[in-house]
Amino acid sequence: MSDDMRLHGELIGRQGSRDALNTPVLVLDADALDRNIAAMAGLAAARSVALRPHAKTHKSVDIARRQIAAGAIGLCCAKLGEAEALAEGGVTGLHLTSPVVTPPAIARLAALAGRSEGLTVVVDHPANAERLAYAVAPDAVRLGVIIDIDPGIRRTGVASAADAVTLAETIARHPTLRYRGVQFYCGAQQHIESYAGRRAAIEDRTEYLRTVIAVLTAAGHAPEIITGSGTGTHRIDLDLGVFTELQVGSYVFMDRQYNDCDLTDAADAPFETSLFIDSRVISANGQGIATIDAGFKAMATDGGPPVIVDGASESAKFIFMGDEHGAVIGPDRLTIGDRVTLTAPHCDPTVNLYDSFHVVRGDTLIDIWPVSARGRSR
Repeated sequence: MSDDMRLHGELIGRQGSRDALNTPVLVLDADALDRNIAAMAGLAAARSVALRPHAKTHKSVDIARRQIAAGAIGLCCAKLGEAEALAEGGVTGLHLTSPVVTPPAIARLAALAGRSEGLTVVVDHPANAERLAYAVAPDAVRLGVIIDIDPGIRRTGVASAADAVTLAETIARHPTLRYRGVQFYCGAQQHIESYAGRRAAIEDRTEYLRTVIAVLTAAGHAPEIITGSGTGTHRIDLDLGVFTELQVGSYVFMDRQYNDCDLTDAADAPFETSLFIDSRVISANGQGIATIDAGFKAMATDGGPPVIVDGASESAKFIFMGDEHGAVIGPDRLTIGDRVTLTAPHCDPTVNLYDSFHVVRGDTLIDIWPVSARGRSR
């Protein structure tokens, strides 16, 4: 039994049980989550584009199953350990978006390919393709391979169209590998707050992607799959019509970084915040300040401070006060024990700090879902 289930299992189904949770605690609004999943699935289906959401956001078998039930063809995983965790939960159609290069990891990947239907992995160097080819058993299912194209951030990916062709030819020489297509993820553009600025940046990068695809096609390696995009650029990428599938992730939760972006160039927000951190006031002895039990250890800090969404007035602000503590600064007269609800500044690494999602409907705890791939970063 998990510690979260030990502490809170008896609260499941009890009216108003959210208020009885030990804090800090990661809370997930089930109805908002399902609306977000349905909204993205509808957008992709309307353009006949496949949806392969990124599990690095939620690391959850339960959420992956909901996405597949809504029409997703599989899930993306940033790390091999995430893919193993989802495969253990019966999730298929997995795609690894980062290269797998070390001998022990390649051995694990080869084993996973034998038990996970539709597994694919990116490569960006011929030497990596060669090692993968020799690790896969000749009588096993051929491993699907996708060429990673660098969009200009120099993190991973081939550096030119010529390099993409060289890599495709290497893959084609090996009967244990199956060339499937290309990946192009513009991570640096996802959080450009202005829609116009983000669209201009993506249009520029998409033109480069088109040139690489044209060169591959002329060389006899037309990609069957063109995968990429993200929550920040999904509408733009659907309009541009190059991707055959979307790797969107954070749309299921939304966080401060994405809520600060104009995703659609329209007044309405396409997705709702569904992920929250509930905390409690533990000290309120100063004028205009109260201390809560959520600090650096309760959320990722690379996205700035969280936004207070409940428990204090709109003018109240949060500041970090240390590993275990935060402060609510504002006009409210908070008292010890008051609940203060925060949004996550950056959802992906925040989720990785917790063992479980406490799933609520209204103020009632309805379930506890494990963060299935928490810590599976190898």
